[in-house]
Amino acid sequence: MGFSRLDIHRWNRGERTLVTLAGDIGPATTPLLRAAVEQCLLDGVTVIDIDLATVGSCDARGLDVLLSASRRAGRVHARLRLHHPCAQIARLLDATGSASLLLKAPVSPVPPAASGDLRSTTATRAPGDPPRRPDQPVLKDGIRLRRLTRWQAEDMREDIADLAAESVAGTAGEAYHDRGDFLHRLAVSAHRPGFALLVAETTVLVGCAFGFPVGSDGSGRREFGGTLQEIIHRLTSQTRFVVLSQVVAHPHAQHRDIARRLQQRLLTDLHSSLGVTLLHPADQAGQAAFASWGWQNMGAVVGLPGPGAPCVLTLSVPAC
Repeated sequence: MGFSRLDIHRWNRGERTLVTLAGDIGPATTPLLRAAVEQCLLDGVTVIDIDLATVGSCDARGLDVLLSASRRAGRVHARLRLHHPCAQIARLLDATGSASLLLKAPVSPVPPAASGDLRSTTATRAPGDPPRRPDQPVLKDGIRLRRLTRWQAEDMREDIADLAAESVAGTAGEAYHDRGDFLHRLAVSAHRPGFALLVAETTVLVGCAFGFPVGSDGSGRREFGGTLQEIIHRLTSQTRFVVLSQVVAHPHAQHRDIARRLQQRLLTDLHSSLGVTLLHPADQAGQAAFASWGWQNMGAVVGLPGPGAPCVLTLSVPAC
């Protein structure tokens, strides 16, 4: 069966460019890829980074396009490098001896679109393609939202913990965000029924949100003894909600919207209009961050497991 879909997004800075692909590289989409890379070279780009994180597969013809483009780039003293290939593409590169030619990382990654000197262009998908599936990664403003499996979450746990530590470093809330506690919370949440984890990426990890649903059918009651569900029902009249164990976003001003997008997408994926999180009552910085993302502080409550009386924060969004 031929492939029929490939979205191509390009961000330029001077003589460097980042090309992000989403879809599959096959007979119907190879011409789009060839045209995009050739245009980069025609525009005088000297470093072309191609992000394959959201490419599901690539055939031999697609690989030939990439190799030809790499050789052509070399002749004009430019470089083409691939990043984040899926397992199928990695095997294809290894089998053809192409990995060493295409997978060497450049000295520094191309920054995402952030200022007026960057230009974004999009090559549309081939005619007749179906609309984007809801489970496909979302690309917007150079930021990709991607849902991870439990196995992928475990594989990226240290990177996610690094981001969490960086997001609070030097703030008044740093004392309430221990790295070990964060990793424990991630491990415990990952074993809850319905667990979901989303990451936001450019060429690097810039955001993360994870949680699990508590339902009106009784799911989640065993973990909390029903106490949290009863409290939320009293506060909001709802018995179904999502516990967002953590929302993390890089503190850079460019990424200020990441947390909002992550939490909205997580609630949508878990078919809920209400999010709930718990914070230490003295964590004023954390409470301020969540307030800026649209959360309402319902105050400290007693009766929940653990020391002290945590603050319960809720986030309401339009029904899915």
